[in-house]
Amino acid sequence: MLTKKVTRIAIERIMKMYPNAVPSLDARTPFQKVVSVLLSAQATDVSVNKATPALFARFPDPATLAVATPAEVEPYIKTIGLYHNKAKYLVALGQKLTHDFAGVVPNTRAELVTLPGVGRKSANVVLGDAFGVPAFAVDTHVTRISKRLTIAAANDSVRQIETRITTALPEDEWIHGHHAMIYFGREVCHAKKPECAHCPLLDLCPFGQNYLAMNG
Repeated sequence: MLTKKVTRIAIERIMKMYPNAVPSLDARTPFQKVVSVLLSAQATDVSVNKATPALFARFPDPATLAVATPAEVEPYIKTIGLYHNKAKYLVALGQKLTHDFAGVVPNTRAELVTLPGVGRKSANVVLGDAFGVPAFAVDTHVTRISKRLTIAAANDSVRQIETRITTALPEDEWIHGHHAMIYFGREVCHAKKPECAHCPLLDLCPFGQNYLAMNG
């Protein structure tokens, strides 16, 4: 397991690789962000971005979603995985925001996780990207990188990974660190055929060293 000091060094190397890492989801408001994040579960950001312009044109705010039916929402998101369930979540989300939050997306984790379809990871994304509140979201890329680098143990939960990173990294680096690790996971530390030979973290990565030894 990497120490907190070395964990910080590793993540900051990734941040230097991607100094301008930004969110991949196209969203201009907190409402658009929470909807986009909900839709992105088990789907690519690219597929979400293709669907949301028409979705937001038809349902521009929580109130319009609140009075819709899932059947009315489905045509706008049918290109996204699990669209039947997501349509139900979106209607419930609109109703929850309208009835309990006066149509305003809350800016605390405790309140965000009460929204339909929003868990801790999604809440952290919304906090960081929509409100600039320090938060670190752990997705599949962050999980893979953390375990390969031994920032986290192989059996660590998402919450444990989050804790290991946030206790090693200053708060003002959490949001950038999250996005940089996503870029790094997409472009270098792939799930299959990672670019270990060209990785600037190879000296810290037992997975990468073993991968190169096995694959030449």
